[in-house]
Amino acid sequence: MSKLKSGSTLERLLDRGEFVVTAELGPPRSVDPKVLDDKISALKDSADAINITDNQTSIVRVSSIAAAAYLVRQGLEPVVQVACRDRNRIAIQSDLLGAALSGVKNILCITGDHQCFGDHPQAKQVYDIDSVQLIQMVRDMRDRGVFQGGQEIRNSKKAEIHEPRFLIGAVENPFADPMEWRVSRLEKKVNAGADFIQTQCVYDMERFAAWMREVVERGLHSRVKILAGLTPIRSLGMLKHMKENVAGIAIPDSLAERLGAAKDIKAEGLRVCLEQIERLRAMEGVAGIHLMTVEWEAAVPQIVGAAGLLPRPKAA
Repeated sequence: MSKLKSGSTLERLLDRGEFVVTAELGPPRSVDPKVLDDKISALKDSADAINITDNQTSIVRVSSIAAAAYLVRQGLEPVVQVACRDRNRIAIQSDLLGAALSGVKNILCITGDHQCFGDHPQAKQVYDIDSVQLIQMVRDMRDRGVFQGGQEIRNSKKAEIHEPRFLIGAVENPFADPMEWRVSRLEKKVNAGADFIQTQCVYDMERFAAWMREVVERGLHSRVKILAGLTPIRSLGMLKHMKENVAGIAIPDSLAERLGAAKDIKAEGLRVCLEQIERLRAMEGVAGIHLMTVEWEAAVPQIVGAAGLLPRPKAA
């Protein structure tokens, strides 16, 4: 086993070569803990780590760090999303210290959806730094024990450095144009310090396979762990929305026709997801999957079980 950077369950399983499963949890829009409890109940035995989104689609929700601390207290492993949209580098570094103090060991660095898509379109954007700079900043805090401004992470000149220990994640979209830039963009994030990557939703398996071949040709799969993002389609409305309105999503016409012709599109969407998992497990360089079921957490144990991925391996 190589030297661990955070000691998280996710890192230990990836380091051991297990095919990992992460899932996504959107925090509630109120302080009712039952919403969190219900989602946690569906995910706790089916995923190795659980992403906590950071005001996804620019809609106000419970803080990702507060929700992650709630999971930690229940013995679960969160991956905290940190978006550049709402905070400058001072606030982000403060939140990172708070996350580490709360027991968080995995961070996902993202740009964040533009505020025009959310419930406060008049809000001011920040974007003080971008996602690549955020990755670099987190790595410097962890590996060099310094803040972005160069100061050491300690309380006084005589005090010891107490740096946060994170496994650093990032996101990548293999499907956005121009295609020839996608692996180069991934390489930037790897060079900045990303330890694992979660991709945009995969529907076009041929294009994803081509992207992975280039990833492997450049040797990036040996430097970063790649988790393929999967979102099962469960309605015609969702299919239409994903195909026409979600930037960076590529749904082949053949797949849209198959789902559109299905008598039970939810069941067919699950079948497609399972077929994808089977192919991804055999694909060189793919270290696992990231299930984004969009307020359908109950589908996660169903998918993971049917894919033969239960029970989940233990980290120790």
